[in-house]
Amino acid sequence: MPSLSFTLPHWLYLVGLIAFPLIAMALARRPQPADREYSSALGYMILVTGGIIGLHRFYLKSMLGFLYLPVFLFILYSNGQEQTARNALSNVTNEVRSAERMIDRETPRLEKAREDVITFTTALSEAEEGSFAEKSAQRRLDRATGGVETSSERIEEAQQALDAVGDRLEIATQARLFWTNAAKYALYTILAFLVIDALMLPGMVRRANAAIEPEEMTELERALANAAIEEGPKDDREWGKNWIDRLSLFCGEFVSYWAVIAVFVYYYEVIARYVFNSPTNWAHEAMYLMFGMQYLIAGSYAMLTETHVRVDIFYAPLKKKSKAWVDLLTSVFFFIFAGTLLVTSYIFAMDAIAVPSGNGVLSSWARGEIPTTEMLATFNMAQFTDPAIRWGEISFNEWEVPLWPMKWVMVIGGLLLVLQGVSKLAKDVRAVARGA
Repeated sequence: MPSLSFTLPHWLYLVGLIAFPLIAMALARRPQPADREYSSALGYMILVTGGIIGLHRFYLKSMLGFLYLPVFLFILYSNGQEQTARNALSNVTNEVRSAERMIDRETPRLEKAREDVITFTTALSEAEEGSFAEKSAQRRLDRATGGVETSSERIEEAQQALDAVGDRLEIATQARLFWTNAAKYALYTILAFLVIDALMLPGMVRRANAAIEPEEMTELERALANAAIEEGPKDDREWGKNWIDRLSLFCGEFVSYWAVIAVFVYYYEVIARYVFNSPTNWAHEAMYLMFGMQYLIAGSYAMLTETHVRVDIFYAPLKKKSKAWVDLLTSVFFFIFAGTLLVTSYIFAMDAIAVPSGNGVLSSWARGEIPTTEMLATFNMAQFTDPAIRWGEISFNEWEVPLWPMKWVMVIGGLLLVLQGVSKLAKDVRAVARGA
């Protein structure tokens, strides 16, 4: 089975977190067609991302998508069998290598011991009876004789182990090769299906659109739709009373699309791990860092739209003015929390770029070694592109992604939360002053 060795570049990860939401927001704002139709663009996207299990066929209501499933399941089964065969081959190989190393190590020792037996036997016969030389020669002869016996026994045991292996090494090798080829050719079969479907997709979309029948709503569906229009959820744009609110709305929508990135990344991880036996060393770390940033950035959005989890048994029945008074009184605790988050996040962020191993001008500035004016005068693109320059904290995993951008996102999240608190405070003051 071919392997995947792709490692997500750091720059692509960071650029993707910025570019993907902007593109998604632009697409979401496009006018939607009045009638439901299948899209070739969406079909190709599904083919690229989920075509290996025939999702593009299911999207177009084609039952031929079921042809992909048994082939895909066979790939998973073959990979499982290949892993079992690989473990068996590894065990047999270790047995053979251990026995061969034993023979290679003991054969010279045996030859040396045999030579010593001859040498010490001669020395013993020439030594004077009862002399120290005779006793010394006898001890050496006994030691050499024992060495011959020990080495002979070890070589015999190793040879027996090699004989016991027999054909198992060849069988294990063939088994692993068989299942590897089986998974590989099954994958090639799916890839051939995908190439054929890529050529046929425009026609498939046209046929699917031609088969669409006008949808008629039932009385229950019509009633539910009318209720949704009358009582429907408040449009997010209605929350935007000032520029702070609009900023929080934008940031909340921006980071919400990161969840879509997670779908693609984890889909890639599953396919790489279970189809190509090539688990990544970056997918999990990239996603938990992304969700940590999402949690911080979305805090102001959740505060604006009142979607934080809270128990409001006594708060909910209050009138608007009473709620404003309660919010004003409890805002003290909010600003203590938000201010602490902002200050500590700034400390963490500065520490992240002031790492002792950093030799860039930004790290030197963060450590207080150079003034701000000198930092601004000497900072250039080489600080990012020169491999000899390192600044900013990096993770300890193999991926070694820079952590300082994430630390500065904490600062942004804390700042947005403080700003939203100021906006909320102003609204509560107006509500109390107007008495409404």
